[in-house]
Amino acid sequence: MITPSRIAMARKRRFLTLAELSEKTKIAVPNLSKYENGKQEPSEETLRRLAAALNFPLSFFHQPDLDPIGQDAVSFRARSKLAAGARDAALTASRFAVELHRWIDERYRLPPNDLPTLGKPDPETAAEMVRARWGLGNAPISNMVHLLEAHGVRVFSLPPEFADINAFAHWRDGTPFVFLNTMTTPERGRFDAAHELGHLVLHGDERSFMGPEAEKEANAFASAFLMPQSAVIAHMPENPLVEQIIAGKGNWNVAAMALTYRLHDLGMMTDWHYRRTCIVLGERGYRRGEPRGMASRETSQLLDKVIRGQRAKGVGLADIARELHVTTEELGSWVFGLVITGRTGDNSGGPRPDGRPSLRLVPPATSTPQLRKVRVR
Repeated sequence: MITPSRIAMARKRRFLTLAELSEKTKIAVPNLSKYENGKQEPSEETLRRLAAALNFPLSFFHQPDLDPIGQDAVSFRARSKLAAGARDAALTASRFAVELHRWIDERYRLPPNDLPTLGKPDPETAAEMVRARWGLGNAPISNMVHLLEAHGVRVFSLPPEFADINAFAHWRDGTPFVFLNTMTTPERGRFDAAHELGHLVLHGDERSFMGPEAEKEANAFASAFLMPQSAVIAHMPENPLVEQIIAGKGNWNVAAMALTYRLHDLGMMTDWHYRRTCIVLGERGYRRGEPRGMASRETSQLLDKVIRGQRAKGVGLADIARELHVTTEELGSWVFGLVITGRTGDNSGGPRPDGRPSLRLVPPATSTPQLRKVRVR
């Protein structure tokens, strides 16, 4: 027996309408609709055609139902208004990644959720409270992805075809999830991670993730979390030159535009100086990218340790994909494209009473900040 909903999930994952799938498979739309609604069972040959067109193994369609992730529970950080097809595809991909999390959770003891419940503080105060709870002080954060994972957030990558979605987050059975686009600049990726942390802390189950006000709050949280007010005031001059901003952004590994906005928000730039700086930065390419930026983007420490630990046991990415009933390519798109190298060795801790080894995630160092007053000679 096949599971009808899995045909619909696979179709949505590939951005296909029923008419488009019909064109690819030469199966009539009414029949496809019956397959998805469970009103008719496709023949084995028809199922093979569907599996080939959708790039999923046959076994995928024989697995149990997967309860979907509702769009109301997700915050999408997108470059423009998101089309329904892209939204559904992203939600489906994230649901599959949740299954990978379940697979990992059955084999390893993962860091517990340590996101605070803060009530309804303003974003600036919330950022300070999270920093205090996590013992970060006002030091720069060396790696946002590692920081989130060390405090119980499960971080996965978005498949590359979701170019218009920067990031999104949601809660699932008490576990926070964040999905990041790997095609943006490293600095944008850090801000997106902090933005989604803001949604998880400020909104979650009690307040809506969606809407302009929620986005504004998450942006303000990310800005304050990455660039603490006292640190920015101490290490940046008022109304700085463009070259001072470009030099200063490396202190916090943020985009030049993000630092400019933060300075203006803190009252350290006049309106005129802010507008003029944005124009000059745009002319130098800082709206489209991040010249003189970070050399590489941040990736997952947890997933890397899991994959290496499994590889040491003779279990490769293809074996994991087979257990999850997806292709290796599909699985790789959720795990930041991590590639197994020649190094082996189980990076997990020793076995626990329940038989699952405990993953040791090293929080990013924040005790030796490199902040200095920015000067241009």
